[in-house]
Amino acid sequence: MNAPARRDPVAADSGDHLPSRVIGPITRTDIVRFAGAGGDFNPLHHDPEFATSAGFEDVIAMGQMQAGMLAGWLTDWCGVEHLVELETRFRRPVELGEILTFSGEVVAAEDGQVRLELRAMSSEHLAVEAWAVIRTR
Repeated sequence: MNAPARRDPVAADSGDHLPSRVIGPITRTDIVRFAGAGGDFNPLHHDPEFATSAGFEDVIAMGQMQAGMLAGWLTDWCGVEHLVELETRFRRPVELGEILTFSGEVVAAEDGQVRLELRAMSSEHLAVEAWAVIRTR
């Protein structure tokens, strides 16, 4: 079996912006498929009555779904083999029908690595913020 081809590191420097990505609208099917794949069967994610009783209009997406989408977007850009560190913080639930926009900026560059600040925006609200370090050489 042949090993997968290794990608060259991206060229990035302080102040650079990553190409954005838009995903959505988020559907009930997206949430249920992610729940099945990840084993998160909290009723907030699949039971509309339960979600309503908890104060939501309908079910909400699990935070790991947005974090996974963000990680996929990031590694599509830089290559998973160059990812050194990724930290996420969930800021707001994502509801059905919302569209996510992923964006990021290089905030520091040193010793062949860059530090990134990343965001997943839902409508005009910050859903997930993240920080990453990638190798650039």
